[in-house]
Amino acid sequence: MKKIVLIEDNQEIRESMAEILDLAGYKVYTAENGKLGASLALEYQPDLIICDIMMPVLDGYGVIHLLHKHMPMHHIPFIFISAKTERMDVRKGMDLGADDYLTKPFDGTELLNVVEARLKKSEFLKEKLQPNLNGVSQLMRSLGERDYMEDLKEGRNINRYKKKQLIYSEGNQPARLFYVLKGKVKTFKRNTDGKELIINLYKAGDFLGYRALLENCEYRESAEALEDTELALIPKSDFEELLNSNFAVMRKFINILAENLDMSENQLLAVAYNSLRKKVADSLITLYDKYNAERASPFYIDLSRENLASIAGVAKESLIRTLGDFKQEKLITIEDNRISILNYDKLRKMHN
Repeated sequence: MKKIVLIEDNQEIRESMAEILDLAGYKVYTAENGKLGASLALEYQPDLIICDIMMPVLDGYGVIHLLHKHMPMHHIPFIFISAKTERMDVRKGMDLGADDYLTKPFDGTELLNVVEARLKKSEFLKEKLQPNLNGVSQLMRSLGERDYMEDLKEGRNINRYKKKQLIYSEGNQPARLFYVLKGKVKTFKRNTDGKELIINLYKAGDFLGYRALLENCEYRESAEALEDTELALIPKSDFEELLNSNFAVMRKFINILAENLDMSENQLLAVAYNSLRKKVADSLITLYDKYNAERASPFYIDLSRENLASIAGVAKESLIRTLGDFKQEKLITIEDNRISILNYDKLRKMHN
């Protein structure tokens, strides 16, 4: 049962809306002011929030501002309701991150249609994209009426890269968005001495190169194929047009970017403070989770020792020595340079 927090200071309107939503099969938590409503939202983590703008104690703008300070709340659809119809009020609400707007008076059908549409969009944003052109279409379609699949097939280029082939270089201007159809890709940076640190890893179903497009800047890292790879190319103009016309797609990429930034921060902390054994163990677990999400068996980590060392942030010689220790401890096996994890839990819980 989907949960909805309804924040409305008018008792008659609040009770009427709650009754309609309850009859439609939703679990509704009600609040008569913004402060109480924000507390309910943080406590119950609802699937959707409906909030009046003009309220005592804390108005609707204050509610959305407060909730968006908490990262998990960014993913929850937020619908404003108000008697005001001025464009400025609507624009202010949307700028703060609202997903939709209902103007009083509205009937039960309008309410249910907006709620259903926003919940569907929310489910879309959580979906795992397919590792093919259908995945690109799935994102671009964003529950709209237009079928983007034909557009993607028409004139869409697919580039093929050999292992170790460069896809783009740090300092270059981005001209397209990449979508991984097949293979593995790494992004990395090098210091003045040429030492490499891998920033991120990508697999089939991942988008690549979007940060530079979103920030309208040069690439801050380089990208290289870890094995033979196929990438679908989406021109920058198509991507920007879609972002400007579809807030759901924009939010999807912002969410991806936020997740990657969190991962980068954790990686920096690990490189700075973790022991050698934990760095290597965490790198093996990262690769296993990234490229074997379905937990298929057997699964082999088939990367060069240079790349493994770069992911872990350690010297190649130290990595090789630690892998040898893990093999003796029966945590992993090594066959023809390929690594298989024998004790996932012990590696994951490796202490400093």
